[in-house]
Amino acid sequence: MRALGLPSPNILNGFHGSQSKDQSRILVGSRRYIDLLKPPSLKLNHCCRNHHHQFSIRMQANGEDDPARQMKEMAAARKRWEALIREEKVKVLAPREAGYAIQLSNKTLLDVRPSMEHKKAWVNGSTWIPIFDVDNTFDVGTLSRKITNFMMGGWWSGVPTLSYDKQFISKVNEQFQKDTDLIVACQKGLRSLAACEQLYNAGYRNLFWVQGGLEAAEEEDLEREGPQPFKFAGIGGVSEFLGWTDQQRAAAAKENWTYRLVFSARLVGLFILADALFIGAQQVGHYLHDLRS
Repeated sequence: MRALGLPSPNILNGFHGSQSKDQSRILVGSRRYIDLLKPPSLKLNHCCRNHHHQFSIRMQANGEDDPARQMKEMAAARKRWEALIREEKVKVLAPREAGYAIQLSNKTLLDVRPSMEHKKAWVNGSTWIPIFDVDNTFDVGTLSRKITNFMMGGWWSGVPTLSYDKQFISKVNEQFQKDTDLIVACQKGLRSLAACEQLYNAGYRNLFWVQGGLEAAEEEDLEREGPQPFKFAGIGGVSEFLGWTDQQRAAAAKENWTYRLVFSARLVGLFILADALFIGAQQVGHYLHDLRS
C-alpha cells in the first residue's frame, strides 16, 4: 500500500469490511497451483496446463504445438516474471488493495482478459484491452489447434483457442501515457503478468499487478459490472453446466439446497438425454436392418 501512496490497510479496515483471506496460494486449474509469496521471494512453481499454449517467449500470434517448446518458454517466462516482481519493476497488489487504489487514488485498472471472460464480469470504470482473445481465424493451422484444444479439455472447461494480439501495445499507447499508473489484471494472474512484461518493455514504469487475478477478489473488493460474479467469469463448458467447478462448489457450500438441486436436475437430464439418444439409435438401426431385409 505504501507503493500506492495510500494509508495502511489497517487504517482502511471497515471501508470494504473484514480483511480478505490469505491469497498466497491461488487456484489456477484443476488441482494445480501457483505459489505466490510476497516480494522479493515470489515463486511461480506450477502453471495451469490450459494456459501453456497461450504464452510464448516472443508472444507469437501463431503459437507452437510442440509441448516441449511450450514448457521451455513457460520456464523462461516464469524467470522473467519473478525478476520483475523481485526487482519491484512491477508492484504486487491484492484484489482488495487494487480496489482501494481505484477508489481512493483514481488509478486505472487495465483488464487484459479475453472477451468471453470480460463480458461476464468487469470492474466499473476499467479499460479493456485483451492481450489474448478468441482466435476467430479459419485456416489449416488454426483448425488443427482448435481441434486439439477441444479434445484436450476445451469441451469440459469451455476455454476456447486464444491468440496473442500483436496490436496490444499500440492499443495501450493510444489510450495511456507512459507515466500512467496502470493496475493490470486478468482472471487468474498469468496473462496479466505477461501483459506487465510487455508493457514494461514498452516503457511503462508505473505498473501494478493484481495477484491471483479477479478470480481471487471478493465481491466487496471491487465494484463489479456484469451478470456474474468475478469468480465465475473464467469457467465454462460442460463443467460449468453441471456445476462441477471449484468456484461453483464453493458457492454451493454457502447457498441453500435449491442451488445444488438445479445442477442435480441438469445431471439427471443429461443422463436421460443420453439414454434417449441411445434408444433412438437402436431403433434407427433396427429400421435400417428391416429395410435391407
